[in-house]
Amino acid sequence: MIAAVALALPATADEVSVFAAASLKTALDQIAASYEQATGDEIVISYAGSNALARQIIQGAPADIFISANPGWMDEVEKAGLLAEGTRRDLLGNTLVLIAHDDPPRTEATPQLTPQFDLAGMLGTGKLAMAMVDSVPAGQYGKAALESLGLWDSVAASVAQADNVRAALSLVALGEAPFGIVYATDAKAEDRVHVIATFPDDSYPPAIYPAAMLNNAADQADRDFFDALTGADAAKIFAAQGFRVLN
Repeated sequence: MIAAVALALPATADEVSVFAAASLKTALDQIAASYEQATGDEIVISYAGSNALARQIIQGAPADIFISANPGWMDEVEKAGLLAEGTRRDLLGNTLVLIAHDDPPRTEATPQLTPQFDLAGMLGTGKLAMAMVDSVPAGQYGKAALESLGLWDSVAASVAQADNVRAALSLVALGEAPFGIVYATDAKAEDRVHVIATFPDDSYPPAIYPAAMLNNAADQADRDFFDALTGADAAKIFAAQGFRVLN
């Protein structure tokens, strides 16, 4: 059972609007449900690729809190002058993995990809599911990792790009692509895929999730939920889903 966030029940319920990277869905849904039960407030979460969310915020979409899957898109929102001063913080870290739809769970240690890994041979005529490689953080990280390992050129033509990392995960889970590159937390959230290899930490930029309140955040409910994201109860849920808790 998920522990409820220990905050006093407010006299009236408020709504908190959160724009969050798609890879956060499993953990953040649990945190929001626990928080709603404890406070009576309503947490409304919009999930998408960080690029799409950042652009929506810059174009005026009403949100109180933004959690990006990489610092770059948070930087864009900050450059637009839309972050509440002093609220930005690095919340979580993540790692990349290679997943398969029909590969059975391994009993031995999961191998790490190297330049000698025959990913193109494994794909054959199949597709490699990835989030959009030029704009969505998971896709950007995945492309950088493959380039670092010298594998990108051999598989680029086989990449099936999805709007966000959970959409890429779904392609593999449904068997529409035999392999995919997602975050370790995504693989953990989906029983129909298996991790078959990990990526060296130094093959891609650190996958950091910054969070911040936005200028639209005007009431105590917004501040309270933002603070709850770095509390002990939220940290347990994030860690259980495989995230590295930074703050």
